[in-house]
Parts: sequence; C-alpha cells; structure tokens
Amino acid sequence: MTDLAREYGEGLYELCEEEKMAEEVLLQLQMLKACFREQPDFLRLLSNMALPKEERCGIIEKTLRGQVHAYVINFLKILCERNLLHEFSGCEEAYRALYNRDHAIMEAVVTTASALNDEQREKLMAKLKQMTGKAVILKENVDASLLGGVLLEMDGKRYDNTLRHRLEGLQSILSGNV
Repeated sequence: MTDLAREYGEGLYELCEEEKMAEEVLLQLQMLKACFREQPDFLRLLSNMALPKEERCGIIEKTLRGQVHAYVINFLKILCERNLLHEFSGCEEAYRALYNRDHAIMEAVVTTASALNDEQREKLMAKLKQMTGKAVILKENVDASLLGGVLLEMDGKRYDNTLRHRLEGLQSILSGNV
C-alpha cells in the first residue's frame, strides 16, 4: 500500500467513523474491490485518459447510484478526478486496517494441506481469540505441497508449523547448512 492510498483510505475512514457508518462503507468498499477484481475492464474504462474526467465521473455516478452510499461514490469520483483509481485497493486496505484496529478485529490467513473441518476451524478461531483478545476473521487457503501442519499469518508475522517446513529444516541440519 502506498502512502497516498493510506492517506486517502484513512481520510475516508475518519469521515465515516465520525458519521457512524464505518461498517456500512467498509462492506461497500470490499464489494467494490471484489467487483473491480472480477471486472478489470470497468476499472480500465474509468482510468482511460481518452475519456474526459467528467464523463468518467458520470459513469461512476450512473453505475453506482443507489448501490452504494454517496460517500463511496464521491470518494471514487475524487480518485477518478485525480487519476488515482489504481490506488483504490490500497485505500480499501488502509480503511479496513483502521476499522479492524478500532473494533478489535484481527485478520488471519491459515494455509493447510487440506481444508479445515468445522471443528478444526472453530478450535483455531477460539485459540486465536484467546491469544489476541480480538474477534478473528479467518481466511483459509489449501496448499497440498505443505504435506501437513499449519501455516498461519497474522499481524504481519508468519508462524510456520508445516511438515514441509520441518522437513526443510531437517534437510538443512543433515546437509550441514545450519
């Protein structure tokens, strides 16, 4: 995330938090981020310098009116007018980070060799909540190359307790590369 994206995302968050609508806008930003990822041509159209800014802003207004809050529409228009729509993803990330901080939410990514079952997921989330004192949003990935165990990423840290990692460590010890 760039400093510019952080600045814009934080500005929007402060406004929305003050207006008691931070959660609503967060959900809308996340929805738009997913839409932009699924429809990259739309974002390219809005970033096309061959179209006048007024026309691009009009497309934003017509497409999103009634779908998202006016703050979100105006935010996108500002990014469009300043040719900064490519920063939208970072803005959403900065907004989400502040929201999570202020609402005691922690995001974690867990990667396992096979999908977690409900019991494993619940135990992991309960353990993480106990460790951090925060509500947990868990994103799950499956990577068969891990062979077994768990790779957990949270708060900018990586906890690797996978069989692949342990085997690599053992291989390093046996080859004398300690």
